[in-house]
Amino acid sequence: MQPTTDILVRIRNNSGNNKEEVFTKLYRYLLRPDLYYEAYKNLYANNGAATKGVNEDTADGFSKGKVESVIQALTDETYQPAPVRRTYIEKKNNPNKKRPLGIPTFTDKLVQEVLRMVLEAVYEPIFLDCSHGFRPNRSCHTALVSLKKEFNGARWFIEGDIKGCFDNINHVVLVGLLTNKVKDARLIKLICKFLKAGYVENWQYHSTHSGTPQGGIISPLLANIYLHELDKFVMKLKAEFDRPATYDHTTEYNRLQRWRARIKPKIAAAEGAEREALIAQTRTWRKELLKTPCKSQTDKKIKYIRYADDFLIAVNGSREECVEIKRKLAEFIGQTLKMELSEEKTLITHSNEYARFLGYDVRVRRDDKIKHGGAGNRAKRTLNNLTELSVPFDDKILKFLFSKGVVEQKAGGTLFSIARPSLFRQTDLEIVSTYNAELRGICNYYSLAGNFNKLGYFAYLMEYSCLKTLAGKHKTTIAKVIRQHNDEKGNWGIPYKTMGGEKRCYFADYTEAKKVRNASDIITNATMINGSTRTTFEQRLNANVCELCGNTQSDHYEIHHVHKVKDLKGKEPWERAMIAKRRKTMVACRECHKEIHR
Repeated sequence: MQPTTDILVRIRNNSGNNKEEVFTKLYRYLLRPDLYYEAYKNLYANNGAATKGVNEDTADGFSKGKVESVIQALTDETYQPAPVRRTYIEKKNNPNKKRPLGIPTFTDKLVQEVLRMVLEAVYEPIFLDCSHGFRPNRSCHTALVSLKKEFNGARWFIEGDIKGCFDNINHVVLVGLLTNKVKDARLIKLICKFLKAGYVENWQYHSTHSGTPQGGIISPLLANIYLHELDKFVMKLKAEFDRPATYDHTTEYNRLQRWRARIKPKIAAAEGAEREALIAQTRTWRKELLKTPCKSQTDKKIKYIRYADDFLIAVNGSREECVEIKRKLAEFIGQTLKMELSEEKTLITHSNEYARFLGYDVRVRRDDKIKHGGAGNRAKRTLNNLTELSVPFDDKILKFLFSKGVVEQKAGGTLFSIARPSLFRQTDLEIVSTYNAELRGICNYYSLAGNFNKLGYFAYLMEYSCLKTLAGKHKTTIAKVIRQHNDEKGNWGIPYKTMGGEKRCYFADYTEAKKVRNASDIITNATMINGSTRTTFEQRLNANVCELCGNTQSDHYEIHHVHKVKDLKGKEPWERAMIAKRRKTMVACRECHKEIHR
């Protein structure tokens, strides 16, 4: 039998070659076992694989029997998703507000992952390049790199935000959009079951009439299918709005250029003092030319970038035209998508000022800076009209430092690093690793910023907070901590033992994030269709061998799954076996698996 992943690759190619193609009979691919092993491979390594939904179902216990029972329920159309367990997480930009998160059972995650793989093969090729959220080989950084290249010279920004996008997706509209491309009643019916599954909060069931639960495997893809209509609408606006410039350069710039054309022959013919005077005039002219606006600004242009429900539009035009574009967006989102454009967050900002997108401050630089270089070491303008990405230090970095308890503010506004007593119970290695992870996370994310070096102060505050935490734990001083952990080169680091000998965990160098960053910064999506034939899990389960006791006569084998290998203590035989193989999973016979859980 041909692997289903190969069939999905063919569907992807067909969808890309013919954007208007309608797909039928997709449901049958949900009934093929190989996709479920591929789906398990995509899910088991995630931190959420061991997180429980409304029941005890997790990645632990996966088996051929489980796959067969799911496929049988889907064949009979008796499969019914369980309601998600609702929990809340703090919003990054506002810790006082919480974001609802729905956690499905692992079986539902498995079916959703298979459904996502099928739908992604159909829809991914038709999504537009301006969309970057929750897509294979795309990330926040690909959106920002694209913005940096395309938004040069923009005069206005429209910052877009849709109110409670995931929670307010209209089910009727979504199903209508799906049926435009997918003519398969059973598949649509299964998606509706997931949409209407409801949620459990404080042991009470609540039905869902709109939205897709954040935390669901398929929710981001459904949101992208929904917001693809917004992308198409903005592209339609762009086609109507865009207009080439009536003339390229300003009148003053053209006058200076004509003067240059007239004086060149005179310089060539003149000699002595007259020639020197003409050259001096040319230099004066050149300085004036470099300060004179060049672009006529008579063109009309729209540029657009979207990441999930956040989008940014760059407009070459007047503010009145931006107001009209915003009105049309609000009308389309309200009438067609049945959602609401956030009035307080959808701002019209001149490109001289900073707009906010994906945690970066964005503006168009209008500098008079001149640099020398190129042929003849000629002077030319630099950075003028180029898009600048900046770290919003006060708004983002300081909030992070205060939220983690890294600093306190003294009189006069001066920041001082302080110890974090909440980390005192951790080992020295864990304390430094915690700080390193936080530092690298921030610096990696803001590595595209033009003012990246400003994070040097952030790194300084983090390092001294780390040292004060170590000193507070051991009731000593920073100087003694550094002296105790210094190596022969004078760099401090926490020594630890490995199988290869002793190593040191040094405090992270924030500049490394800038060194390793490349322009593409593509985050590979582990759930992409790769066209593989049989997965490791399928081979291991079909081998009918218990990886703990070696039993080959059992009638049932299933996978034992742990959250993290590093959490295992090595006291039990199964723990030692998993540590030796460095795997989070082990195929065990029914008897061994029961014994493990005892």
